Amino acid sequence: MAIHIPIEDWIDLHTFSPKEISSLLEDYLEECQKKGFKEVRIIHGKGKGVQRTIVHSLLEKNPLVESYRIAPDDQGGWGATLVYLKKGK
Repeated sequence: MAIHIPIEDWIDLHTFSPKEISSLLEDYLEECQKKGFKEVRIIHGKGKGVQRTIVHSLLEKNPLVESYRIAPDDQGGWGATLVYLKKGK
């Protein structure tokens, strides 16, 4: 079943199960690049860091990602990651 979400410069993963994250992030980052976003914020939560580890692992492998870092405190701190996208073709 397809999940339709509005494409904004941030996404909150709290409503998704860990098994959905891989395909969701791949599609999300692709759509963000198409929209011309240079930076997006992925909210994965603080917890034990499981979602953060999954997200960072996926970002490492994604060819659309220029770089990423933990968000500053005013944007979620270690509960969110800022992703810098490569320029689209």
